[in-house]
Amino acid sequence: MQQTKPQSGASNNVSEPSVHVSNSGGVRVITITRPHKRNAIDLPTALALAVAFDEFDADDSVSVAILTGAGGYFSAGADLVSVAAGDVPVLEGRGFAGITRRPPVKPVIAAVEGYAYAGGFELALACDLIVASSTASFALPEVKRGLIAAGGGLLRLPDRMPYHIAMELALLGEPISAARLAELGLINRLTDPGKALDTALELAGKIQLNGPVAMKTAKRIISESRYAAAEARFAAQEEIVAPLRSGPEAREGALAFVERRDPAWVVAGQGNQSD
Repeated sequence: MQQTKPQSGASNNVSEPSVHVSNSGGVRVITITRPHKRNAIDLPTALALAVAFDEFDADDSVSVAILTGAGGYFSAGADLVSVAAGDVPVLEGRGFAGITRRPPVKPVIAAVEGYAYAGGFELALACDLIVASSTASFALPEVKRGLIAAGGGLLRLPDRMPYHIAMELALLGEPISAARLAELGLINRLTDPGKALDTALELAGKIQLNGPVAMKTAKRIISESRYAAAEARFAAQEEIVAPLRSGPEAREGALAFVERRDPAWVVAGQGNQSD
């Protein structure tokens, strides 16, 4: 799978971008609006998110943003139907959905309801704070489709939670509750169902009272001191992931998803094996 340059247009195989941008009390709210797809990200939506966050960074009238999803979902990750058609929502130099490899300069809060799976989880991890409903769940299920979480999930999780929990998420691909992640310190605020955005707005309202330049500087210091080698790690990861992305296992995983069946993995010397 090749990465897409931000200026590239989408093919006819993908839908129009579905991202709604609004302001609420001086806070920029960026909403993924594909609830019929559980807010899965296709290429036009990735391009739209990149534009929305670039405009947020360039707008001096707002100092904090919230990323959320419509219809009771945060995001189920990449739209595998589009991926199977060859349209991958990974932008060159920016990563999945246009922000996971190069997050915005200003603070961003993820407001999570429902599913934050695969790339959706990685989107939340690319944000600076996470507010989640008590009924939300998180997962990195890529291994079930012959893929890995290459949008920063495998790079960021070991820095933010115990090693063995990060490995559980990466190797089992099973969901973990927002309540459990709050216990582990990954979630800043746990809310009642349906209240993630309201709570994120309250948090953003307090954040925006602070000096905008000071906040950007604080974020830069924390990010660069903790992830000084982040770009090198993404580059090294890409060398490892590239053969997997273009290999038969990834193609079979995406095809099985589209055909609504279990993947038939091919294990060297053992023939076909279903998971």
